[in-house]
Amino acid sequence: MRTIITIGRQYGSAGHQIGKALADELGIAYYDKELLERAAKESGMCEELFENHDERPTNSFLYSLVMDTYSFGYGASSLSDMPLNQKVFLAQFNAIRKIAEEGPCVMIGRCADYALAENPNCLSIFIHADLKLRIRRIAAKYDLTDAKAKDKIIKTDKRRSSYYNYYTSRKWGDIDSYNLSFDSGLLGVNGTVEMIKKAVEWKEKSNTDKKMIYEVTKY
Repeated sequence: MRTIITIGRQYGSAGHQIGKALADELGIAYYDKELLERAAKESGMCEELFENHDERPTNSFLYSLVMDTYSFGYGASSLSDMPLNQKVFLAQFNAIRKIAEEGPCVMIGRCADYALAENPNCLSIFIHADLKLRIRRIAAKYDLTDAKAKDKIIKTDKRRSSYYNYYTSRKWGDIDSYNLSFDSGLLGVNGTVEMIKKAVEWKEKSNTDKKMIYEVTKY
């Protein structure tokens, strides 16, 4: 298996739970907060910085500057004049790509699908669910009233959306931004995991078929 699964998710859609269950069943590595730990370790920056900037939008001209710098091949360690949030994003971006080189895994959020857009082994997924179901899930998980749970969901989704839209020049949650999208409210956690496993299976088969065709036609 070579597929790297990236999962974007609405808050309260069980994206974290689905990703962890998927990784466990496939026997591959799982990265959620672990992405932040990895980026901090490899960049030499304090992990708390990554936690404070985690999937949070910026009001600077960060995107164009980061991507221009990255395209010229500079590492985070040589960019001492960068704004702090820019360093954090670039370190995380680099960590995602390095992790992908190590083999199949599941990555949650953090624009991983965009960082790996040119990686043929990447399968990008978005998990969503009806708002009422998400309110019930968050209210139960954090012992909140429905009103407070709804407010938490709206604010978190807005933050994730702003972050993703800014850095990727795509639209968070839009079907065109991902390979596949699943309604976890309809399928349940186990059903969603099974659907993604099927998608991975077909992607692996497709890659094998393409490789065979290439081997035959190149001679």
